[in-house]
Amino acid sequence: MISKGMKRSALVLTVAAGCTATVVLTACSSGSGSSSHQSAARTTTSPAPRSFSAAVDNPWFPLPPGRTLVYSGIKDGVKTTEYLTATRETEKITGIPCRVVSDRLYTGRTLHETTRDYYAQDAAGNVWYFGEDTAELDAHGNMLSTEGTWRAGRDGARPGIFLPAHPVPGAAGQQEYYPGQAEDRFQVLDLTSRVSVPYNTFTGALHTKEWTPLEPGVVDNKYYVKGIGTVKEVTVKGSPFEENVLTAVRG
Repeated sequence: MISKGMKRSALVLTVAAGCTATVVLTACSSGSGSSSHQSAARTTTSPAPRSFSAAVDNPWFPLPPGRTLVYSGIKDGVKTTEYLTATRETEKITGIPCRVVSDRLYTGRTLHETTRDYYAQDAAGNVWYFGEDTAELDAHGNMLSTEGTWRAGRDGARPGIFLPAHPVPGAAGQQEYYPGQAEDRFQVLDLTSRVSVPYNTFTGALHTKEWTPLEPGVVDNKYYVKGIGTVKEVTVKGSPFEENVLTAVRG
């Protein structure tokens, strides 16, 4: 999935076995240098690891095991097809059970990239992102690179809130933190957007922008629909242009 980022960290968190995590969601300025909005979110303390679950049912980003979302897109100027499957597997990271999500990216009929993403949900309903194992493949299926791979608890990497339980306009946060490698950030723009994709046309969509200091000047917009999850991602500033739109829901 395409995901790029913002200008400054707005989510403060620490998660380790046996500890609690203090989460501060604030408003922040975009990479374009626009002025900050007023803070529009709450400060919460997430539960101890034992209160996390691999059962992710946040309505904006549900991960029912066995369901696959299919996307068509453009990446590096090439048409792509992507399959995002919430598997029945779980894996513990920093002692927390995470849902394993399989992400397969094809160019034509060639598998170009495979990723295992790790998500967990706290008792408040916030969806946390604990890392990914990713591999870029050549046309023969040989591994070219594992760039982008990271896990919370290794080499200073920390989990982030991928999506809050109760998003409100202006709320912003850091979705992942592996210094110099994974620093995606988001800000909620509205919860009333209309978005059309090949799968359907939706109203009342959650609209966010995402950026990372690792790719200055690049901003993406993302749209979530309750009961489904992500239905569209698109680059709105900077290059290269990338886009992903939902075409099917299976399972």
